[in-house]
Amino acid sequence: MRKQYRAEGLDAPELAACPYEQFARWFADAANSGLPEPNAMVVSTADASGRPSSRTVLLKSYDISGFVFYTNYASRKGRDLAENPYASLLFPWHQIARQVIISGPVAKVAREETVAYFRSRPHGSQLGAWASDQSAPIGSRAELERRYAELADRYPESERVPAPPFWGGYRVGAERMEFWQGRENRLHDRLVYVREEEGWRIERLCP
Repeated sequence: MRKQYRAEGLDAPELAACPYEQFARWFADAANSGLPEPNAMVVSTADASGRPSSRTVLLKSYDISGFVFYTNYASRKGRDLAENPYASLLFPWHQIARQVIISGPVAKVAREETVAYFRSRPHGSQLGAWASDQSAPIGSRAELERRYAELADRYPESERVPAPPFWGGYRVGAERMEFWQGRENRLHDRLVYVREEEGWRIERLCP
């Protein structure tokens, strides 16, 4: 169960000076390649004791201030981030033999930003955010569907669904951003941007 990568290489002179610009280039490549959900990323967090957990979440926006995703604040990742506000993001673009790994501090986005994004979501997704006590035990699928049905009766499509107070966005600010390009014989290219006071340092890592 091993694939031999034969992709073109990656060298420091080819990189953008800013890692966010380099991410934009690679994200566009991933989207244009036909990859399903190129904005899907693995978000890894750890609690106060250092116990890690990971899950797949969709990236909703990014700029030079960081990478934004939305979730229930009471979910496991929300609880982890309340205790230990750092995260790692992994974009696993296997079909094009690339990965991007981002790590750094995490902060909640402003409430008005959360509300604006929530209003852009499909009506069903808005109801789902209210119906699910994310990461909490539930007795059955029927119970979850009952909650959703009650909310659908309360908020038909003609009604505005308020953004839940327990739900919102997180922004991950990059301290490190690694660009991984698969190469032949497992001699992969790994180039990482490291934030410093005066800007970004780029270094090559052994594969």
